[in-house]
Amino acid sequence: MTEPGQADAEVLSRGDAPDDGPRRPRARSRARRGVRGGVPLPLLLPALVGLAFLLLPLLALLVRAPWRGLPDLLTSTEVWQALQLSLVCATAATGVSLVLGVPLAWLLARTDFPGRGFVRALVTLPLVLPPVVGGVALLLALGRNGVVGQLLDAWFGITLPFTTAGVVVAETFVAMPFLVISVEGTLRAADPRYEEAAATLGASRFTAFRRVTLPLIAPGIAAGAVLAWARALGEFGATITFAGNFPGRTQTMPLAVYLALQSDPDAAIALSLVLLVVSIAVLAGLRDRWMTGVS
Repeated sequence: MTEPGQADAEVLSRGDAPDDGPRRPRARSRARRGVRGGVPLPLLLPALVGLAFLLLPLLALLVRAPWRGLPDLLTSTEVWQALQLSLVCATAATGVSLVLGVPLAWLLARTDFPGRGFVRALVTLPLVLPPVVGGVALLLALGRNGVVGQLLDAWFGITLPFTTAGVVVAETFVAMPFLVISVEGTLRAADPRYEEAAATLGASRFTAFRRVTLPLIAPGIAAGAVLAWARALGEFGATITFAGNFPGRTQTMPLAVYLALQSDPDAAIALSLVLLVVSIAVLAGLRDRWMTGVS
């Protein structure tokens, strides 16, 4: 017969805790509930002010929108030309960004060469560079008297500034870094062992990229393309500096908004609403990708 003290010792030696009733919640769970349970007033008030600061201009745009005359404004010749030109140029800029940006992202993510960090900094520079400065730089590089532009004009008779092609160039300059960053991040997250396995089976590096890597990073490419397209659609500073503001040729929607604000505010609000809808659609389309893993 086992004595009570000996039985307790055997239970503890097996690692079993005596049954004292319901277990207490873990300290970690209590801390998590404590953080989520209430918001300190010194944090809540600035947060609400910041939210109001961001939402108030958008709400004012919706409140002051000429909803009754909106169909007529959006179907006018000037507005339709600007809308059509913006969609065409933004799509063309996205296509150029895909052709040039995906290989550039692969180079930054999969190869190791001297000065790679410096090259990455140069690639991301248009993200923080003022667009007007980017337009001036494009003029100095691709203008008729620019470093490369004078050669294009003399050898091929190609002039880019103040043309529709110039709009595409300006939008590509400011939009392609968004695609490069997105695709590079996806490439770094992808497992390189799949490419190595394809190489051991005799596939060349380009074949492995085309048949293995591209399908793996397709979601990242799509997300980067959408971001680049939205950025190109809303570009203003580099476009007006490098391509000018000629209706039907270089006047995109942001430029039309700026011009209409001086003579026809209702048309400016209508075009602004179109850009707002596009921005919301982009955010909605990318929400699942951004919010992955966030509870």
